[in-house]
Amino acid sequence: MFDESTGELRSAKCMWMRGGTSKGAYFLAQDLPSNIIERDLFLLAMMGSPDHRQIDGMGGANPLTSKVAIVEKSDRDGVDVNYLFLQVMVDKAIVSDAQNCGNILAGVGPFAIERGLVIVQGDETLVHIYMENAGQIAVEKIITKDGEVSYVGSTKIDGVPNAASPIVLSFKDSAGSACGALLPTGNEVDIVEGVAVTCIDNGMPVVVLLASDVGVDGTESCETLEQNKALRHILENIRLKAGMLMNLGDVTNKTVPKISLVSPAKCGGVISTRTFIPHHCHSSIGVLGAVSVATACALGNSPANEIANIPADKVKRMSIEHPTGEMTVVLEIGDDGKIDNAAILRTARKLFDGVVFA
Repeated sequence: MFDESTGELRSAKCMWMRGGTSKGAYFLAQDLPSNIIERDLFLLAMMGSPDHRQIDGMGGANPLTSKVAIVEKSDRDGVDVNYLFLQVMVDKAIVSDAQNCGNILAGVGPFAIERGLVIVQGDETLVHIYMENAGQIAVEKIITKDGEVSYVGSTKIDGVPNAASPIVLSFKDSAGSACGALLPTGNEVDIVEGVAVTCIDNGMPVVVLLASDVGVDGTESCETLEQNKALRHILENIRLKAGMLMNLGDVTNKTVPKISLVSPAKCGGVISTRTFIPHHCHSSIGVLGAVSVATACALGNSPANEIANIPADKVKRMSIEHPTGEMTVVLEIGDDGKIDNAAILRTARKLFDGVVFA
C-alpha cells in the first residue's frame, strides 16, 4: 500500500520465516519498490532500524533476525527463481547486499513453492536458485507431501530448539562468489597485521585465523569475546586490511569479510570456531561461512589446517563446531584435489504470512 501524500510504500505482502539459524522477511520482488532507495527506506522502517532494540519494527534486535529475502521467477536457463539477500543493520540506517546468506537461503525454496513460483514435483521438489549476491546457483531439495511444503520432521540442527523437515542445500561453483576467486590474494596464507590468516571465499568471504594468534583461547563465550575491546580492535584492523586484499574495497560499512577465529575441536569435530559478523560474535556460524571455513581447513598451508582433524575420505564430512553446537559441511574432492561440490543440511519453518507495515 502506497501513501499517496508522500508516495512512499507503507505496507507489503510478506512471509516471515525461520531459515536455518536465522529468520527474516521474505518478499516477492513485485511487492517492493524497484527503486533501491525507496525499497531500503521501507525495509529499515519495517525492521525498526536504526535502533539497538528495533522496538518500533519487526526486527529482533539481532543481526540474525534482521534479514530479508527478495525472490522472483527467473528467466535464466535451468534456474527456477532469483534470490537477493539483504542484511538490515540493527543500529545503523544501512541495508547491505554485500553478502549472501545460506541460512535465509534455506527458506527460499519453501517460499517459492508457497507463492506458486515452483510447482511441486512429488514427495521431493528440487528448487534451482540463482543467488544474486554471489552470482552462483544453489540446488535445494524440499520435502513436499500431499502437494505442499512439509515443515514437520525429525531433523534437528544445532542452534534451533525444535526438529523440522530436512532441507539439503548443494552449492556448485561457489568459489569466488564475492571476491572473484577462492583465494582472492592468490595465497593460502597471508600475514595481516602480523597475524597469519587465510583469506577465502567459497560462498562467503571469510578471514580465518588461529584464536591463539590474537591472544584468546577460542572457546570463550560470545559475550566474553565481544567485551574484549583489545581483541575487537585487532580484529577490525585485520578485517579492514583483508577487505582490501580480497578485492572488497573499503569494508568499514560492509558486513563482509567475516572473521572466524579457529581453535582445536572440543567435541569430536574438525575444528572449533568463533565468528564475528562483522563486529558481533555469532552465536553459531552461517551456512556459507561454514563452507568457507571447512574449505580453509582442507588447504594444506592454511593456519586452520594445522589444528584441524581432516577426514581421510574423498567425500569429507566436516563438522564445524560453534558456540551452540556444530554444522556439518560435506565436501566432495575431485581427482585434481579441488572441491567439486559442497552440501549442507538445514531446516526452515513458516512463521507468519500476511501484510507487514512500515
